[in-house]
Amino acid sequence: MDVFNRDRDVLPFTTKDGSTIREILAPNNAPRSIRNQSLAEATLAPGGATAPHYHLATEEIYYLLQGAGEMRIGVETRRVGPGDAVAIAPGAPHQIVNVGEANLVFLCCCAPAYTHEDTVLVADVAAPIAA
Repeated sequence: MDVFNRDRDVLPFTTKDGSTIREILAPNNAPRSIRNQSLAEATLAPGGATAPHYHLATEEIYYLLQGAGEMRIGVETRRVGPGDAVAIAPGAPHQIVNVGEANLVFLCCCAPAYTHEDTVLVADVAAPIAA
């Protein structure tokens, strides 16, 4: 059985999009159990934002735990907060911005699991994806 504690067992790192995450369960730390997905906790400081990006193969779910954010997927923008879940399809350019006064904390569920190689940075979320 693989059980990892967010505070005791998982070190934070910075993703290609600039967010600080703790990859709680993923193929790299739980290879006996997890092969096709990853679960991470991301934190953005007040005024912080991820770099606009998309994923070639990965679909994501962001689940907001605390703070106030502005989520942009393509040309659509919505305010998000605790209890909101956001579906992000593969290839969809997206960005999340912390618009509150406290840390924005959210879970990132990725299938297949997150990798830097699957993350493509774009100049603008609304920009078309390069072929």
